[in-house]
Amino acid sequence: MTLTFLAGGCAETQFVISGAKRLSDFTDKPGASAGKGHYKVGDPYKIADVWYYPKVDYRYSETGIASWYGPQFDGKPTANGEIFDMNQISAAHRTLPLPSIVRVTNLSNGRSLKVRVNDRGPFAHGRIIDLSRRSAQLLGFEMQGTAKVEVTVLESESRQVASAYGQQIETPDTQQAPPPTAAPRVAVTSATLEPPPGTRAAPPPNSSHAVVAVQEAPVRVVRQEAPTPAVTEEVTIVPVSGDTRIYVQAGAFSRFDNANRLRAILSPIGKVEIHQVQNVEQPLFRVRFGPMQTVEEADRMLETVLQSGQQNAQIVID
Repeated sequence: MTLTFLAGGCAETQFVISGAKRLSDFTDKPGASAGKGHYKVGDPYKIADVWYYPKVDYRYSETGIASWYGPQFDGKPTANGEIFDMNQISAAHRTLPLPSIVRVTNLSNGRSLKVRVNDRGPFAHGRIIDLSRRSAQLLGFEMQGTAKVEVTVLESESRQVASAYGQQIETPDTQQAPPPTAAPRVAVTSATLEPPPGTRAAPPPNSSHAVVAVQEAPVRVVRQEAPTPAVTEEVTIVPVSGDTRIYVQAGAFSRFDNANRLRAILSPIGKVEIHQVQNVEQPLFRVRFGPMQTVEEADRMLETVLQSGQQNAQIVID
């Protein structure tokens, strides 16, 4: 599905909102051929006093605010050595392996798109993914600059990508069981027995009875590389709730007393509440401000919470 949009002046404004992407900090392997790229997870790194921890996470799914980037980085190397093309479908993420395949859904209009993640970013605190301009066009938020989205890793496609780069990724749920315990050893002895009465021992074999070794035909093993999944401009429409709300979440705890303690600390900032949800088999207590009416309001509140020392605070959508 191909959609056409008119480019507007908000694109340059969006770069101010998103913050500068510092590609030189992440394009390692300076001797690599430009544009070919390589697979990488990466070491922990710090931007603006916030630490990020890249890792393989095939269960990753998160809601938040997406932004987009384009002309200032078009034609420059991405964090894994590919060349960024703002008119192709790609994205930047802070912690997912590069490249990975994710599905991004615009929670305001239901548009959903498969996207190839091959860059690091965004480094604005209130954003969870930075999309190429073409991706933003297809998802219908180029003119607005930001959108409420859900980002989910596509495990099968992401594993295929890793395999195409020669990576065999093991995760806790796919690791093989430990080998069985070996049987106990016992002492073994041998002895030459006399032939039974009335029988004769056979003479030792001579050269005419030599055993002929049979040489088996060599087995040829062919390793078939997994194809790299392609992302296309196919936009699907999925059901979304029309009443999604924006919150600033300062923390989430399995114990109410810990959540209540953080609520007391943050209460001078504004109205903060504890939202209880059931997480698998135990409750989860989320300390939140909101709901916020606009992304800009959420950005301001997030900065205030971060300045109070809550470095794990984030903007979430419910």
